Amino acid sequence: MPIRCLIVDDEPLARGLLTEYIAKLDFLELVGACPNPLQAMEYLDKQAIDLLFLDIQMPELTGISFLKTLERKPCVILTTAYSQYALESYELDVMDYLLKPITFERFVKSVNKAKGRIQAPQIFPKESAIQENLPEKNYPSFVFIKDGTKMVKVNLSEIKYIEGLKDYVIIYTQNQKITSLQRLKVLEDQLPSQLFMRIHHSFIIALSEIEVVHKTEVKIGENWIPISDSYKKDFKDYIDRNNIQQA
Repeated sequence: MPIRCLIVDDEPLARGLLTEYIAKLDFLELVGACPNPLQAMEYLDKQAIDLLFLDIQMPELTGISFLKTLERKPCVILTTAYSQYALESYELDVMDYLLKPITFERFVKSVNKAKGRIQAPQIFPKESAIQENLPEKNYPSFVFIKDGTKMVKVNLSEIKYIEGLKDYVIIYTQNQKITSLQRLKVLEDQLPSQLFMRIHHSFIIALSEIEVVHKTEVKIGENWIPISDSYKKDFKDYIDRNNIQQA
């Protein structure tokens, strides 16, 4: 079935461009294009929407404020000419953040990512779904990482993977890279095993960020992370428990 899309943007040119892009992909179906969130609410109340293209800067009600009002959110791709909202948008679990002017290449990359979540959400559940199955012990939703002379708060939901380099670690998040003077093992002990797994001597991954499993590596974003022999059995057990099919 095609992915049902709704555009919400107060700029006619922006709505027109997204409409044109959607028409080029046969797995997308445009349900409506709204100039404001109030009209979008009518669509969302009356029919199922899979993917929402949402502008941020709009009169009366911003896209982020509108998003916060929704009890049941579709998959959301934010579209904006301003980059300062990126951090707040990721805290709302949006799929992607497209900066205007949006190229077709960037659009395709974003919707393909959304397609993976919409059509196969059961393969790699989001953190919110994993959290429901955590034991009674209350894990924090963040860790503090030493970055130079300061301590930086990093939300667990933002972490994609972590790379260890001798006495350093590099934490790759949705929108930044943090280098910290500590060993990977120390950081591993701080992370809940239900959300993160070490699959290599040098790598810890966020399970919810896995997009593809292929033989001895996994794909997270544009990066392929190797699975070493030492951690292969634990990862295979995880794959088998969740009935995940390898590519």
